[in-house]
Amino acid sequence: MKNTYITIVVLIILVAGGVLVLGTSKKAEAPAREEPISAGTENTSGSPTVADAPSTIKEFTITSKNFSFTPALITVKKGERVKITFENSAGFHDFKIDEYGLATKKTQSPTTEVLEFTADKVGSFEYYCSVGSHRATGMKGTLKVTE
Repeated sequence: MKNTYITIVVLIILVAGGVLVLGTSKKAEAPAREEPISAGTENTSGSPTVADAPSTIKEFTITSKNFSFTPALITVKKGERVKITFENSAGFHDFKIDEYGLATKKTQSPTTEVLEFTADKVGSFEYYCSVGSHRATGMKGTLKVTE
């Protein structure tokens, strides 16, 4: 009987420790953007700098409702910085672009989430809602990246 109590206490300690470790782990965060090199500063490293990159950000607001995205097509040029504001206006949805590793949380409306990335691949990439059969029922759109 004494061994049973010891076993139970050990199991409780292990479970509590596991919950503590898993509960305090941090999500990976995107690296902070570097500030551009100020005018008159010479780049002697030979590698591209933030100042060499396009300074504009292409911004889009994509609104979801049951069961569509508006707009259903967004177009950018390769190398452009893209900012997508995802507005879930009706229902339980998310927003994903697999090829860029982008995904919002699955949330109940009304919610808004912002995603930023650099369009570094040319092609047409589907964005979609991954909740249930939403994608199959037409809740998708296209990100077109041109040269």
